[in-house]
Parts: sequence; structure tokens; C-alpha cells
Amino acid sequence: MIPDADGYLPIAEHGIIGDLRTAALVGTDGTVDWFCPGRFDAPSVFASLLDPDRGGHWSLAPATDRDGATGTVTQQQFYYPDSTVLITRFLTSDGIVEVQDFLALLRPHDPQHRQRLVRRVTGVRGSVPMTVHVVPRPGYARELPEVTEAGAGIRFTGSHVTLDLTSTVPLAVTDHAAGAGFETREGRTEIFVLEVDGDGEPGPCDDAADGLFEGTVAFWQEWLSHSSYTGRWRERVHRSALTLKLLTHEPTGAVVASPTMGLPEQLGGERNWDYRYVWMRDAAFTLYALLRLGFTEEARAFIGWLTRRIGDPAGGTGTDGEDGPLRVMYTIDGDEVPGETELDHLAGYRGSRPVLCGNGAAGQLQLDIYGEIVDSVYLYDKYGEGVGHCDWMNLCRILDWLREHWDRADEGIWETRAGRQHHVFSRLMCWVAVERMIRMARRRGLPGDIAAWTATRDEIYHQIQDRGWDPDVAPRGSFVQRYGSRTLDASVLLMPMVKFCVPTDPRFLATLDAINDDLVVDTLVFRYDVQDAPDGLDGGEGTFSMCSFWNVEAMTRAGRSEQARIALEKMFSYGNHLGLYAEEIGLTGEQLGNFPQAFTHLSLISSAINLDRALG
Repeated sequence: MIPDADGYLPIAEHGIIGDLRTAALVGTDGTVDWFCPGRFDAPSVFASLLDPDRGGHWSLAPATDRDGATGTVTQQQFYYPDSTVLITRFLTSDGIVEVQDFLALLRPHDPQHRQRLVRRVTGVRGSVPMTVHVVPRPGYARELPEVTEAGAGIRFTGSHVTLDLTSTVPLAVTDHAAGAGFETREGRTEIFVLEVDGDGEPGPCDDAADGLFEGTVAFWQEWLSHSSYTGRWRERVHRSALTLKLLTHEPTGAVVASPTMGLPEQLGGERNWDYRYVWMRDAAFTLYALLRLGFTEEARAFIGWLTRRIGDPAGGTGTDGEDGPLRVMYTIDGDEVPGETELDHLAGYRGSRPVLCGNGAAGQLQLDIYGEIVDSVYLYDKYGEGVGHCDWMNLCRILDWLREHWDRADEGIWETRAGRQHHVFSRLMCWVAVERMIRMARRRGLPGDIAAWTATRDEIYHQIQDRGWDPDVAPRGSFVQRYGSRTLDASVLLMPMVKFCVPTDPRFLATLDAINDDLVVDTLVFRYDVQDAPDGLDGGEGTFSMCSFWNVEAMTRAGRSEQARIALEKMFSYGNHLGLYAEEIGLTGEQLGNFPQAFTHLSLISSAINLDRALG
């Protein structure tokens, strides 16, 4: 698909490539329109995804497509099997061209890793005229790079980044950019390599390209071979696993929520967040999904990252500890996430503004994160190497704080900006935190005041049952979003998954029915009704893909396997051509929000595994 008249490709018309440090998006039109060099949260150099005129891009496509000449181009895109090497095909009347895109990755934990974005252009049939334009705009397009010839290539220099471009095609420098026209021929391959902050002058690129391709494919295929999943939806589950792996930052063990920022939850709306950080919630659920597939190394790395945060008494949101010993989110390095800065020079995806860098939710109180964190540690303690003495004592310190503060209003899982409320899901996950600590202490014989912990656990349980349940919600009552409200919320679908209740409990079945009656449209699930429960923001949003997969799993656990199977197959139809999902899906099937999103892919994995087991 070529971009619309305004220059924007649909969000769904993209694939992701990465090197476990950062990622890039490549459109079906052959354009790299999002790339933050060095690391996920670095300032972009290609951001035409957010502004096709000013953002910067790297286009590579047939001249008949890009330069307006006559001719028809059909585009296809797929991944090299069991890898993250993305292949875009252009089929024209003159011939067929394949572009292989990848960020080179040769071996795990490589101290000599060089960040290289490689594009291999191969003539499959005939001869096709091509154009390439490399237009870096560093610093979120606030800079024009200095462009010079260096060694065998071209160097783009910004205030905080240097990019070296080498090619088997002679390139011309024009207007803070580089480009060329060339012609493919059957059996011939042209190479383009963009290296980030390389040492010395760039040398010829053609000699190493084959080795980079073969090594990168081998890396990903070797990693995926350790998956324990052999069920019905292997291709879908494994693509989701590869996507989760792409969102891990290997040097630190951190897991980001998404590689992008500024993509709208409603076209033209203001819900355009920066997700390139480590949400404690998202990362903890990611660990759960990877453990279910047998990937213990990633779990070990994240637990290492997490325990460094847990062990830091100054790591909370307030110096007095009033808002907790842990933050809602961190940078990859475990530092405080910067506040929101509007990049008002960028047009925004299809006019969706503001374009925000940083995230203002970092200072919120979201009590549910303690349940997700402790649950992830519990799972690692059960299926991994186990929790050591210092980590256990730090967990006990955190639990002491939580036992004093669980009964507070907070912003909740959905990070609302309408003031703090007493959210049922926050209470639920506080219950999980205490309950899992009791389990670990009893199973391992670890020290702890189990009697006091049990009393707190039971108090939270009874409060949820007494105040979080409304018998007057049609048709048979339901658990609700917050105390004193009849608003439904898809987050309570997790109740049986976290063992708060059995999935056939009449109260949960009534809740499941109420949610499916009021929040579900053709298997797509809204997380809540923004008209019924204003969240401090204007406009609406799409359906939340994670909640749609949660609904599949809830139906599975409730014994409605055939209904769940139909819902899962429908959800697969809403993924893009590569099996990738953004945060949300509109009612006409369009992908909305940051892309791809870890939360969606981990919930896909969990729902597929559990439905497989239920179907036998």
C-alpha cells in the first residue's frame, strides 16, 4: 500500500526489526519511517511516521511508485522464517524486487556489538528502476545533520549521533540528505548499511553483508528453537514471542512497553503517549508470558533489573515514601522517566496532536503494580532459579509498605487523569501481592509474619467482595471499576487468572456476561466506557486488544471453550499482515495506538496456551 495523499501509511502497514537495543519500523512502501538510534528512548532520526514532511525517513522503492511515473506496483511483506528479518517485495510489470531489512545481531550479549541497519535489495525477475532517499533528521527532527563524505561512505553528524552510510550504489549528497537512482537486475543484490556511532571511517559494505544476514537469521532461529510451545497456533504465538523479545533491552534486562511514541488511540485525538519505557506492570506480565514458553534467560535478566529497583530505597515516587517504594515506570537504565514535553514542530500522525515525549503518568500512584511485580517474582521463584536472601528482605520491606497503604485511592491500571479513585483492580492486585508472598514464604520456609500477612489478605478479599460487587448491574450483578460506581471495567476479567476466584464462581460468570453485553463488539473489548467514567481526557479511543485476549482466556477458564475459540480466531483476523498488533483496534478494524505493543502480544500468548490446554 502506498501512503495516502497526506503521506501517512496506516499503522498496520508496518513491520518491526530490532537488535535488542532499539527497533525500527519499515512500511510496506519500503520506507523506514521510525528509528531511534542507539536505544529505544533515544531521540529519533527517522520520524516520518509522525510527520512525513519534517520527520526524516529512509525510502527505498521502485521509481514507478515513488517518482510518479506510470506503472503498477504490488507490495508484499513477510518475515524470513522464525526470525525478525523483514522482507518487502515489489512486483511490477518490469520485474520483482525484494528488500531484506534487519538490524544486525550476531551473538547474544556481544560487548563488541555494532548497531547496523542493513537493507539488501535483490532483483528476483527482470529489471526494475529504483530510488533511495536517506533523510535523517536527528533530535526528533529538530536538527539538520551535517553531511560529509567519509571513507567509503557518507557521514551524517548531529549534535548527539553520527550515522555512517555505505552502499554498493553510488550516492549523491543533496540538502542534508543522500540519494540515488539505480536499477536492479535478476540475481544481483545491492547493499545499504547505516551504522550508528561507528569507530573510524566507514569501509566497503558488500563484503560483510551476507555474513550479517546469515548471522542475524541464525541468531533468531536459535533463540526461537528453545520455545516449548507446540500447540495449534504456533505461528501466531511464536511471532508474538519474537515481538516480545524485540522489546527487551539486552544490556540491562529491561522490557519496554512499545518502541514508538505519539501514535493516537483516536485519530485526531489527544491520547498520544510515549511508550518507550519500562512499565512495571507490562514488564512483569511479559516475564510471565516468556516463562510460559520456556524462555528463562529473559526472565532471569528482567528479575535482575527488577531486583535492582526493589533494592533501591530511593527508587520510589516520593522522598517521604508516601507514594510508594517503587515507581510506575522507569527508563531502560532504571532512572526516573522524564515528564511530558510537547514536540510542537511535528504534525502528529494524521494530525493527532500533541506529540508527546516523556510520560506524565510516571508520577502516578498505581497500586496494582505491586501485585504484578510480586507475582512475577513468585513465578520466577517457582520455575526459575529462586529468590535470594537480600531480594526476599527487600520484598518484605515493600510488603510492609503495601500493608499500610493498600486502602488508598489511586490512578489505577488505566492511568486516568481525573483524580484518584478506589479502583477494584488495584485492590485485586494488592491481594495478589500479599497472597503470593504468603505462598513463597510457606513453600520455601522463608521468614515473614504470615499471620499478619494473612489478616491483610483476608481484609482485602472481603472488601472487594463487599464493595467491588454491585448486585444491581444487569443482568445478574457484576464486579465494577471502582467503589461507589456501576461502571464496568475489563480489567476484572483477570480475577480467575490471578486465583482470586474460581472461573465458575457465579459472581465472576455474571461479571463475564455483563462485560460481554456492554463492552464487547464482535470479540473486540473496550476497557471501559469513557462516557460513563470520564478519565480526564477529551475524546474516545478504540477497543483494547489486550482486553480482547483477556476475554478469550476468561471464557476458556469458564468452560466456554468453543466460544473462546471463535473469539480467538476473530482476534487473529484483526492482526496485521505480519501478525502484529498495536495497542488498540478501531471498530472498522484499523490499528490504533503505539505499535507493536508488548501487552497485546503477551496476552495473545497466554490466551492461546490456555485455550490449547482446554481443547486438549
